[in-house]
Amino acid sequence: MLVLVSLLWGFSFPLLKAIARIHEQLIPGGDSWFITAWSIAPRFIVSGAVLAMLIWRRLGGLTRLEFKQGTGIAIFLTLGLFFQVDGLQHTSASVSAFLTQVYVVLIPLYFAVKWRRWPRFIVIAACMLVLLGIGILARIDFHEFRLGRGEIETLLGSVFFTGQILWIERPRFAANDPLRMTFVMFAWLAVAVTVAAAVLAPEVSALLVPWTNPGWLGLTLVLALVCTLFCFGAMNRWQPHITSTEAGLIYSLEPVSVSVLASFLPGIISALTGAGYANEQITWHIVAGGALITTANLMIVLRKPRPPPPGMSVD
Repeated sequence: MLVLVSLLWGFSFPLLKAIARIHEQLIPGGDSWFITAWSIAPRFIVSGAVLAMLIWRRLGGLTRLEFKQGTGIAIFLTLGLFFQVDGLQHTSASVSAFLTQVYVVLIPLYFAVKWRRWPRFIVIAACMLVLLGIGILARIDFHEFRLGRGEIETLLGSVFFTGQILWIERPRFAANDPLRMTFVMFAWLAVAVTVAAAVLAPEVSALLVPWTNPGWLGLTLVLALVCTLFCFGAMNRWQPHITSTEAGLIYSLEPVSVSVLASFLPGIISALTGAGYANEQITWHIVAGGALITTANLMIVLRKPRPPPPGMSVD
């Protein structure tokens, strides 16, 4: 299920890029932070409303721990998405995908510090393969690489995504209903990012104009239902069954999905919406990088013996 989540998340990069392009066309000269906020908020407004309709009978049983877990995830995710999406406007999608995956190293590093012991060799090897694979995938030239605004913001986003992944697996939340908790997460995100967008909006009409554009509406619905409602719901449901280290490595499949989808999806989106977003080319970088990342995932997922229960991992 988490592999499926990672592959479907790949749609979010070209979708968000296209939504931002449409924003720029509809509101010329708009501040990038406003565009970021108003690209994120609608996906959680829509997904939260749909989820509420699906589980409204169960919402009356919401517990304090479910509220606490959903609130914590919302805080980490809000900050992570803000920095990631704004950074995406100031760097390439490939560099953003590469730097976002820094959590692959941050998660085992956190456990190494917490438990005062090195991760297993297979974990270290898998992390290095993932970073090498994503580096090849993104065609990172470290001689020319510079930490500008986009790169720094993306790294900060990765730190907060690390917190999100670790928060999900806390043992005290093991008995929580994942759908009720996910609704709390969506509700907080919708409120927080909408307020931010309202504050950053150059004028009230800037909040209303995108909703009149069929292309923007269509992309937002796909982003909300596929990349948000399904993906985050499945993530919150299934991630506690494995360790955070395994989860981080599985999520590293996302940039592979991004690279493949970016070879044809932008052209389709542009033809349907006029977003003006060109396709990227399939190259040996995608094949080689994807092979290394997939190998790292197989090393972790197929290793024996199976890892200990959630909350007991020392990886």
